[in-house]
Amino acid sequence: MRHGDKIKNLGRTASHRKALLTNLAIELIQHKRIVTTLTKAKSLRTWIEPLITKAKDNSTHSRRVVFSYLQNKEAVAELFGAVAEKVAGRPGGYTRILKLGIRVGDNAEKAMIELVDFNEIYGKGKGEAAAPAKKTRRAGGAKKKAEAKAEAPAAEESTEAKSEE
Repeated sequence: MRHGDKIKNLGRTASHRKALLTNLAIELIQHKRIVTTLTKAKSLRTWIEPLITKAKDNSTHSRRVVFSYLQNKEAVAELFGAVAEKVAGRPGGYTRILKLGIRVGDNAEKAMIELVDFNEIYGKGKGEAAAPAKKTRRAGGAKKKAEAKAEAPAAEESTEAKSEE
């Protein structure tokens, strides 16, 4: 029985699972977006988010800890460089998983996992400020009507003065 066992085994031994998640993490860091199965994407999220959090603290210890997980110098350099710079202000939630439907061959559910800050479609573009949120509160309607009535007589007086001239 696996009561309380929260890890997804993915049908692999521990060493095989570690190698799989390491390779997926390296590809995600290098390409910013990968397509895999939904279960692997969910497992990868729990594997890589702590590494991205460690990358925000650019110290020798953090680099060594992350390198012990990834074993890839280029991926570590990319993670501590471009990725850490983009996620510096984000308190968590560095990845997004989008479901893509099923795979034709084996009916597995496919998903795309991507780094949130590297998607220009959903995020703010470069140099663009976020538009202020629209106010949807409907209160104050009587106040607006009163202001409109006060402005209407003033506008009528000005048109009467122009017509007399």
